[in-house]
Amino acid sequence: MRIGPHLLKNRLIVAPMAGVTDRPFRQLCKRLGAGMAVSEMVTSNSLLYGSAKTARRANHDGEVAPISVQIAGADPQMMAEAARHNVDRGAQIIDINMGCPAKKVCNVMAGSALLQDEPLVGRILDAVVKAVPEVPVTLKIRTGWDRAHRNALNILQIAENAGVQALAMHGRTRACGYTGEAEYDTIKAVKAEAKIPVIANGDITTPEKAQYVLEYTGADAVMIGRAAQGRPWIFREIEHFLTTREFLPQPDVAEIHAVLLEHIHDLYAFYGDVTGVRVARKHISWYTKGLVGSSAFRHSMNRLDTVAEQLAVVNEYFAQAAHADSRLRYEYQNNNAEDMPAATRLAA
Repeated sequence: MRIGPHLLKNRLIVAPMAGVTDRPFRQLCKRLGAGMAVSEMVTSNSLLYGSAKTARRANHDGEVAPISVQIAGADPQMMAEAARHNVDRGAQIIDINMGCPAKKVCNVMAGSALLQDEPLVGRILDAVVKAVPEVPVTLKIRTGWDRAHRNALNILQIAENAGVQALAMHGRTRACGYTGEAEYDTIKAVKAEAKIPVIANGDITTPEKAQYVLEYTGADAVMIGRAAQGRPWIFREIEHFLTTREFLPQPDVAEIHAVLLEHIHDLYAFYGDVTGVRVARKHISWYTKGLVGSSAFRHSMNRLDTVAEQLAVVNEYFAQAAHADSRLRYEYQNNNAEDMPAATRLAA
């Protein structure tokens, strides 16, 4: 998988997720097997460049290459300036957000709302590509605005004509949000026509699903978002399965305890203790969701306000989990195999 001059180590990419894919999370996913990670979206509004949030999102200190930064907005000139601003601060790939379905983004005609205005899509892409000729520009879209207006093939042609060097597509329309199931027929149709790499996204939650999507669509890579929340090791699981057709066993409790501690310490350092504790709460909850005895743990953890308290309850929970079993143990309602990670299904 190549994007411009950047040859990725595999076909697995971390999807941009607002409030999730900050530098600590991107770095961790890369270490655990992802070939690339796209940043959470950065505003194109230059009035916000001095804000603490925007400054953090533009902080790539020590980040493993390639550094891909997603920008969002609806004004071609502002988007061009945002691309230049981020390249000057270390971005090696500029990704353009035309896939976010959030109302606050679409209400200002950004994100997936742009799919309704194909001429504007062209002007934005032309402006950004010309603004940063030294780095590749990529585009993230959905299949269309709604099911009656799936225009991804048109967007592909506009993107290729502008010089965009890769296209990522979520297999839902903007109107679908995250409801229902992602469909891959549109991605397959786009890949069949594309002269640039196509990245498939949506509902890729297991190694065998990643294999299926790659084979069915012919996509050059898959992009994984929500399935990596609290499970950043999913990338090594998928890479191992694609290479060997075998599942890795569930991780050791001790290893995931160490991974989580590394992650939350990075969050404390990145955000500061007060904000870091708040941001860490959701990650700790994701890491432990579904694990035996985790409900009471998460409830108590969410009421704690200091680094020391948070670390103490995390260490206590994982010590008890390790005492019960050396590997992670999940609770599944009605023993529903469809909800189980692949390795757990095999063990069962």
